[in-house]
Amino acid sequence: MKKMVLGFVFVLGFVSGVRGQGAAGDTPASGQSTGPVQNPVMTVVRLMLPRQEKSIIGAIEAMPADKFGYKPTPDQISFGHLAMHIAQSNNGLCAKIADVPAPKTDELKETDSKDVLLAAAKASFAFCSTALANVGDSKLGDNVDFGRVQGPRALGVFFLAGGWSDHYGAAAMYLRLNGILPPTAQPKK
Repeated sequence: MKKMVLGFVFVLGFVSGVRGQGAAGDTPASGQSTGPVQNPVMTVVRLMLPRQEKSIIGAIEAMPADKFGYKPTPDQISFGHLAMHIAQSNNGLCAKIADVPAPKTDELKETDSKDVLLAAAKASFAFCSTALANVGDSKLGDNVDFGRVQGPRALGVFFLAGGWSDHYGAAAMYLRLNGILPPTAQPKK
């Protein structure tokens, strides 16, 4: 819950800083604002997606293939499980937010190879990019069944944004525990 509130505060702050930097259809082609962004929440999510994708995919790429079974403690999930969960979470939430069918990921297993899990994570971000491209804020009040909870479609947006931060934080911790510097901690090139 605390992460969702922080995510909400981040999104509101980010919205105020990106007026005029919306997705296609939200602002003039020049990028110069002539007024308020039409879909500020979804515009922010679409702006966040590439950055989060770069960090999360970079973290999965950085983990050696032989470390995908690594667990910091016996009660924690493996890195492979985290990669699998990222793909399933992205696909499920983006499908609910956009009201489109989710790609099938039931066949994924945490014991799949790095190549399989990395490809699934990359595909999930590509799916989100396509699925969220035309979602407008006017749909965010619609009631949606998210499985364990029902609520407005906006809840899925906050789950998605919060999940990206949580997933990257977990991946970064797993990398550091294996002596690997996470992508966002790498020196600038």
